[in-house]
Amino acid sequence: MRIPFGIYPALLAALLLVLTPAATARANLLGNKLTLRDENKMGRDFDKIIRAQQNMVGDTYITDYVGDVVARVVTGTRPMPFRVKSAVIANPLINAFAIPGGYIYIFTGLIQSVETESQLAGVIAHELAHVSQRHVVNRIEKQKKIALLSTAGMLAGLLLGVAAGGEDAAQAGQALVLGSQGAATAAMLHYSQEDEREADHVGLNSLVKAGYNPEGMPGTFQIMLKNKWYDNSSAMPSYLSTHPGTEERITYLHDRIARMPKEFLERKDDNTRLMRVQVLIRSRMSPANTALAYWDDKKESDYTPMDYVGRGITLERLKKIDEAEKAFSKALSLDNNDPLVVREAGIFFFKTGRPDRAAALLQKAVILDKGDAMALFYLARLQAEAKQYAQAEKNMRKVNELVPEDWEVHHHLGMILGESGDPFGGNLHLAYAALYSMNLKRAKEFMNRADSLAQDQGQKDRIKELDEAIKARTDLGK
Repeated sequence: MRIPFGIYPALLAALLLVLTPAATARANLLGNKLTLRDENKMGRDFDKIIRAQQNMVGDTYITDYVGDVVARVVTGTRPMPFRVKSAVIANPLINAFAIPGGYIYIFTGLIQSVETESQLAGVIAHELAHVSQRHVVNRIEKQKKIALLSTAGMLAGLLLGVAAGGEDAAQAGQALVLGSQGAATAAMLHYSQEDEREADHVGLNSLVKAGYNPEGMPGTFQIMLKNKWYDNSSAMPSYLSTHPGTEERITYLHDRIARMPKEFLERKDDNTRLMRVQVLIRSRMSPANTALAYWDDKKESDYTPMDYVGRGITLERLKKIDEAEKAFSKALSLDNNDPLVVREAGIFFFKTGRPDRAAALLQKAVILDKGDAMALFYLARLQAEAKQYAQAEKNMRKVNELVPEDWEVHHHLGMILGESGDPFGGNLHLAYAALYSMNLKRAKEFMNRADSLAQDQGQKDRIKELDEAIKARTDLGK
């Protein structure tokens, strides 16, 4: 996937433009107020932009965990007229944001930085409070006379990289984004102190009602402040630039928490899943040398099976295959019934060219956890290489159901179908692969090939559905 170049301010600018023209057209009828339908459409359209420009995490072990934390926070949140939908962005920045329509995005840098689940939940509660209190929508409604030229420039910058693809286009898009940010427009991209105070107040109430320790919210802000001074520039917590007044807010939160019942502060988190997710993020997404230094600094007597897994993944990235195999073997010797340990060992043997051992482990991983998209994905690829096309198709379709907009899944499914004698299905899914990687020209080429092969009404209907999806993404750039 391409490296993202639009961080939160540019994304929010894009969000503002998604809806502003429609709002202006209906100003006389609605009194410059946005409807619930507007908010939902805004969320759907902006989600497409974000997914096109950001490296989305497709590992369901990670996304399911984050989704469960979000769902728990929602139980303590005031009712919202839409279903909250979460996603994880593979980015080292300490960041998270939510947009109207109930979409919330959590960066892997934030997940990696927190020490407890309550801290992660605290940021989620804060972000959902911005949505429930309609802070973004209110700012759009108040900026009736916003200079659309600068905002349009920022969205065009985002979409230049999306539509054209490639590093040069992305760099040109970034230049356009940065060059078009006028002072007035940039100012509206930041939440006000009043917005932050209300989001802290409402979010803290949600956090407590969801059963979390309220100290989680100020705890995360303190971690961010520490990273602001001690972290390197590549992982600077951009959250602080879009959420002002952090030190004052920490004081306010501690004052409120001090007046809460003592039992709230005694709540304990079960951080088991969080720590397992952090192993995956550190070993796969952090710089390999940095990740290895983490495990080198940790006493081996304190290693869990997942620590050996993380070390093995990191060593494999550094091409230290023999050492990596020893780490995976140690993990399996400690717990060969942990589905995550078994899965990662299977992926390792797949990547290092030992299909027989990989197959046994991946099959076991799928038995232990039938909803693990990663285990199914690599098992299907292994089966395709062995020309077991029926099983490969069955398993890759299961992956497609779990992560329906992953371009790589559609690519491999398309290849499996093509090789097994289904050229229509092969071209159809290769078109979706191009669509979700935002190579719209290529998507149309594969769609036209599939269209020429369509033989019945069902296949023609699928072509029509694909064509509408391509047009919808094309329209985002207009």
